Amino acid sequence: MENNNSKDKDKDDPNKDDNDGNKRDKSEVSNNKRRSKTKNKGQQAGPSLEELRVKYDDRLDSNQNSPSTGSRSGNISRQSSAFVDLGQFLDFDDLLPMIGEFGLFQKLLFLFMIPFSFIAAFVYLGQIFMTLTPHNFYCFVPELALIADEAERKQLSIPREEDGSYSHCFMYDANYTAIHFALNRTIYLNSTWPTIPCKNGYVFDHVEMPFHSATMEFGWVCDSDYYATLAQIIFFVGSILGGLGYGRFADLCGRLSALVSSCFLALVGSIFSAMANNFPAFAATRLLVGASYDTCFTMIYILVLEYVGPKYRTFVANMSLAIFYAPFTMLMPWLALGTYHWRTFSALCAAPISLSLLSFWLLPESARWLVSVGQIDNAMELLKRVARRNNKTVPPGVFDHFKFSCQQFYKEELQGRNFTVCSIFKKPRMARYMVLMIIIWMVISLLYDGHVRAASVLDLHNVFVFFSIACATELPGNILVILTLDRFGRRWCAFVFTSLSGIFSLVAASMKNSRHMLGAALAGRFFANICYNIGLQWAAEVLPTVVRAQGVSFIHTMGFVAMMMSPPVVFLSSVSTSLMLIILGILGLLGGILALFLPETLYHDLPQTLSDGAEFGREQRIWHGPCCGPGAKRVKRPQRLWHQGSSLRTISRDEFRSTRMHRVAKTRIGTRKTQISSQDTLATEKMIHTHTFEHGKN
Repeated sequence: MENNNSKDKDKDDPNKDDNDGNKRDKSEVSNNKRRSKTKNKGQQAGPSLEELRVKYDDRLDSNQNSPSTGSRSGNISRQSSAFVDLGQFLDFDDLLPMIGEFGLFQKLLFLFMIPFSFIAAFVYLGQIFMTLTPHNFYCFVPELALIADEAERKQLSIPREEDGSYSHCFMYDANYTAIHFALNRTIYLNSTWPTIPCKNGYVFDHVEMPFHSATMEFGWVCDSDYYATLAQIIFFVGSILGGLGYGRFADLCGRLSALVSSCFLALVGSIFSAMANNFPAFAATRLLVGASYDTCFTMIYILVLEYVGPKYRTFVANMSLAIFYAPFTMLMPWLALGTYHWRTFSALCAAPISLSLLSFWLLPESARWLVSVGQIDNAMELLKRVARRNNKTVPPGVFDHFKFSCQQFYKEELQGRNFTVCSIFKKPRMARYMVLMIIIWMVISLLYDGHVRAASVLDLHNVFVFFSIACATELPGNILVILTLDRFGRRWCAFVFTSLSGIFSLVAASMKNSRHMLGAALAGRFFANICYNIGLQWAAEVLPTVVRAQGVSFIHTMGFVAMMMSPPVVFLSSVSTSLMLIILGILGLLGGILALFLPETLYHDLPQTLSDGAEFGREQRIWHGPCCGPGAKRVKRPQRLWHQGSSLRTISRDEFRSTRMHRVAKTRIGTRKTQISSQDTLATEKMIHTHTFEHGKN
């Protein structure tokens, strides 16, 4: 029945065979012209992409005569040829408009980012509240505990500092048993008594600090005040180990496995944190939680971006952080305050993480990752399911065409895995850019994380309110990035916003009025949010495609190393708040100046190969700007045959880490405007050589 129907359709359309023949004739004429041009240049002629496509169509047409496929394969071949240009391979970004760029399937995935945004906010900010240090406390004297008047207890046991305030860390060395049983305790008031450190713990002001932190429970103040800072450093040590380990794990086992396992690690670490009874146990559990940091949100972030069309990625990448992540960061201090105790806070906030284990049954695996590991048939079934969910009808030949493209790119990807991070340093210009990007990203990471943690010490009387206001700056910061980055370019935006963060930090350090200091510090935090988002994208655009994933991964790892220094910087606030802000201000100015020495990527073709990377930015000057000045116009390059959308190179998760990495950059060619994704395809020359090799092998 199937063959008869196919024959009837062919009879109804007698011009179909003629059209197919004309297409092949035109392709053969163009191929002959290409061969003659190559031969005249004295070079060895190799098959072009058009020849490969015609060869593929001929192979599909030849299946028409086989008993297993019949005329159905012929119809598939004709549909594929009519639907897609024969001169190009079919990329993921070509297929997405056919199966739906932001349909019901993608919208459901977008909503799935909500619980993982909560997990990311809790993992990152939870430890800040668990280790909060109160402002007012004094030594606990058990012999005087029955005295109801707190002022009298302080007068009898606590010496005063030079400014007249009561000491936090010292008590009188006196006979408190005798004082307790004395009928007239005022005779024991003597400010000349010798002092000793606190022996029996501390009394904390629960009116000023209603949340009972681990710092208060374990007494990590005075001589032991470094424990809270050390615990946060250990958290970032776990982040470095987790970032390196999960990067490899995600490549081998998939995005979904990395997502669920990292969330499970955060769940176990948070539950056991609530059971810790000493510093070693607390530090070990925070190491586990730190290992899950970044991965517990990055993987769902990758999954969504890989299924969303290019023109929607800017919205998804930025608004997911603005409308999901930012509100949860604002909510986190109030959750801590509502639970009252750090153990309850750690245990209750870990409960929603257990729901992430259902992701194995609710979320799809990354189709791009399936292709990258050779599971092309599974990827095809998954993409067909996406089309059905989005109510899209796609000709079967399109999927066959895409499958053939995946097979070719997969072979090329296997060859591209020979590149390492060391390949970047083989070219002097690329090596200079890499060193600059590492330093800039470390400076920006330390600046951003320092401002996040500084919110917990700048206003000790209203910690929770000020922290929420500081986190609220994430939303307008993301919006300002969207409005300015594609208009003024990466270099000048990074220079201006990073420098402004440094300037406002220095202004805050010089302020005597506390309200004015808090306002200037909030402005510094606002601009730190912006430069952090810019840095996420910029590194991925400067590095060539063949080393982009590994290079970005290394840069981000160095960022975690820099973040280890932010707790010690914030710890300086115990000595002087101005000193902490001065260090953050100097970092901002340093990062802004260094940003001017990197090349601009807006309106420029992004580098594909190591040779492209060695030449990238050579024609630019330090005053170059995309909107004005020399070099504003894009350098016109020879037209290429390869598709200018995102490539199939998605082996490393770090190609999709950035909140802005999939921004569509506007590229002007004469009077025509085109759009090119920041994740460009591989170099044309490398692709042609690969197919030439395969053709010769056959």
